[in-house]
Amino acid sequence: MSDVKFRLPPNDGPVLSVVDMHTGGEPLRIVLSGAPVPEGRTLLEKRRWVRENMDWVRRVLMLEPRGHRAMYGALLVPSEEAEAQLGVLFMHNAGYSTMCGHAVIALGRFALDYGLVEPQGPETPLTIHCPCGLVRAFVSSSGGRSGRVRFHSVPAFTLCTDVTVDVPTYGKVVVDIAYGGAFYAFVSAERFGLDVCASKTRDLADAAAAVSEAVKAQVTIRHPEYEDLAFLYGTIITDGKDAYSEEPTANICVIADLQVDRSPTGSGVTARIALQYHKGLIQLEQTRTFKSSATNSLFTGKAIKETVYGDYKAVIVEVSGQAHYTGAASFTLESDDPLKDGFLLK
Repeated sequence: MSDVKFRLPPNDGPVLSVVDMHTGGEPLRIVLSGAPVPEGRTLLEKRRWVRENMDWVRRVLMLEPRGHRAMYGALLVPSEEAEAQLGVLFMHNAGYSTMCGHAVIALGRFALDYGLVEPQGPETPLTIHCPCGLVRAFVSSSGGRSGRVRFHSVPAFTLCTDVTVDVPTYGKVVVDIAYGGAFYAFVSAERFGLDVCASKTRDLADAAAAVSEAVKAQVTIRHPEYEDLAFLYGTIITDGKDAYSEEPTANICVIADLQVDRSPTGSGVTARIALQYHKGLIQLEQTRTFKSSATNSLFTGKAIKETVYGDYKAVIVEVSGQAHYTGAASFTLESDDPLKDGFLLK
C-alpha cells in the first residue's frame, strides 16, 4: 500500500481543503479552499452572514466525524481595512468568536510560509483583521523557517471586579471580568476547592461552564463600540497567582460548549494582563509567563503601553507563543451521508 496515492472518489458535494496547526496544543484548522466567499461590507457583517447562511462550513470542519469537541477554525476572508494583509473569522464547536490569540500566532507562521506576506528580515510585521479589530503580529524567521510569533491585540481593559454571581451547585462566586478582544470571567480554582494543575479537567470545566452561564444571566456585558462583541466568551480558572513573579502562573480556559483550550489562551492572557495591571499587580514591560494546566505549554505576556478604549482605561498587551504544523487534508460531503453535517456528542 505504500505506493498507493490517495484521492477522493467522485462525489456530489463540496470539497474543503485545510491546513491544520496547533499552538501550545490548541488546534487550528485553516480553510484553504472550498468555502463560499462571505457577503458583507465589513468583517462583522461577514461574520453575521456566515453565521446565518453558511454555518455548514463550521459544522463540517469543527464537529465530528471530521473534527472534535476541541477543534478550532479560521476562515480567511477579505478585509475592508486597507492596512490589513489578512482578514479572518474564527470558528469553534458552538459558533464564532471575536478574537483568538492562539490562532493569530498560528496564522502568523501560515501567512509567511504561504506567501501572503513578504518576509522582512528576522521579523516580519503582519496586520490581521479579526472581528475585534486590527491585531499586529510579528513573525520571526531564520534560515527560511518561520518561528515564534508575538502580537499586539486591540486595547484590553477590565470591565468590572469583585462581582458576585449565584452559581447553581457552587453558591455565590466572586468573579472579575476583563476584555482581551473577547470578554472572560476570572476566578481562582481555590474557590471551588480545586487545584488548577492537579484537579480533574472535567471538574474544572464544569465549574467554569457553570460560572459562564451565571455571568451571562446576571451580568450585563457592554462593549465600547460594537454590540456584536458584547458577550461573555468564557471563564478562565486560575491558580490565583496574579502578583508579578518570574515563575509561570497557570490557568485553564473553557469556552463555547464545554470546549477546553489546550493552550494558555492568547486572548485570555491579554485580558488577564489587563486585569493584573488594573489591580496594580504588574507594571508596564513586566513580562509574565502563563502556563496551560492542560498541556503545560507556555505563552508570555506583558502590558507595553497605556491607552483608552471608550470610557475604559486600557493597555496594549503583547503576547508571544509558538505554533506548529500538523498536516493538511481535503474533506468532502456526500449527499447520502446522514451525518454529513456533523455532530457533537454530549
